[in-house]
Amino acid sequence: MSTNQWTKEDLVAYVLLYVAHSDLEETKKEQQYIMSRVDATTYEHIKEEFDNDNDYQSISKIVDAVQHEHLYNNNLDELFADIKLMAFADGEMSQMELAIYHYLKKILKKDNN
Repeated sequence: MSTNQWTKEDLVAYVLLYVAHSDLEETKKEQQYIMSRVDATTYEHIKEEFDNDNDYQSISKIVDAVQHEHLYNNNLDELFADIKLMAFADGEMSQMELAIYHYLKKILKKDNN
């Protein structure tokens, strides 16, 4: 699926999956948090797409989708709040999740200005 056809829910699901997998595992609590933010159908088709992408493809898709997603109106605070809540869903934010959070914040804010 082309990222310029993604809905806001698709983007949220993909970004949350990316962060959840940054420490090489998606815990049950992280999955539950993602499922609380998107419906099961969205989760399943985005998870399938995510599982077939490499890291470069994932970052490219996220940047492209944010650039085309007008629902954020150049304010990504809601997306980053979701990322933080998901990262703490299992009780702690791992060092990799924290690094990815800061990396996404850096590239998405830069590309969104």
